[in-house]
Amino acid sequence: MNETIQALTIAGFDSGGGAGMQADLKTFQERLVFGTSVLTALPIQNTQGVKKVYDIPLDAIQDQLVVVREDFKISAVKTGMLFTAEITHLVSEFLKAADFGPLVVDPVMIAKSGHALLKDSAVRSLIEELLPQAFVITPNIPEAEVMSNMTITTKDEMLTAAKKIQVLGAKNVVVKGGHHLEGTQSTDLLLLEDGQLDWLAADRIPTKNTHGTGCTFSACITAELAKGVDVRSAVHTSKEFIQAAIADGIQVGFGNGPTNHWAYRKVERHEEY
Repeated sequence: MNETIQALTIAGFDSGGGAGMQADLKTFQERLVFGTSVLTALPIQNTQGVKKVYDIPLDAIQDQLVVVREDFKISAVKTGMLFTAEITHLVSEFLKAADFGPLVVDPVMIAKSGHALLKDSAVRSLIEELLPQAFVITPNIPEAEVMSNMTITTKDEMLTAAKKIQVLGAKNVVVKGGHHLEGTQSTDLLLLEDGQLDWLAADRIPTKNTHGTGCTFSACITAELAKGVDVRSAVHTSKEFIQAAIADGIQVGFGNGPTNHWAYRKVERHEEY
């Protein structure tokens, strides 16, 4: 029997099941990858927003990382919500020594409800310690603006920001264009390590149910990389995966609902929405 492909998410919790660790594990499963997890923070949230965030003790995070390393063969790892400088530093130092395969960094900073998911004091740690280890980093426009220290309103500025982030150490940069740029399409930029770039466009879907899109997108990239897929193909598959998850929506909760993590099965089977 062939060994099952395994991936790791290092992320926060979502009581509502649409984002964070729960979204990552659902996505891994959909992409036929066994998911393991390390909890970094405990946000109390549902589709209507984050109510509060409880800290996870550093020793508990360290212990989780150790037991995963002891027992699983991790082929790719992603980070999501890290919350504090201390957690970011701990995770960064651990990953330097761990053999977990390519690292996908989703620089989670602010929830859709506006609640901070990365403290201001942790931003520098993320940029200086974690970002240089990233095989792929997936900021949305507000996050890319923070990391590149510039305003982004055009595609040219997306590219400039991506180049700046790459100079900081990330090998491959995906700047997601869904937040600010206007138009009928949501266009992401992939800047590859060798300088090649792709623009990935998809029709905007009129819906408020987009909770967890960033987590899901980066988790899909992680799963594909764990399977040995090249980075360009992994990003393109992930764009299709999240587009299907938004287009074939589900109705859960009373706020900004989650995406449909099983929707891409229909795309692969060539079924109609």
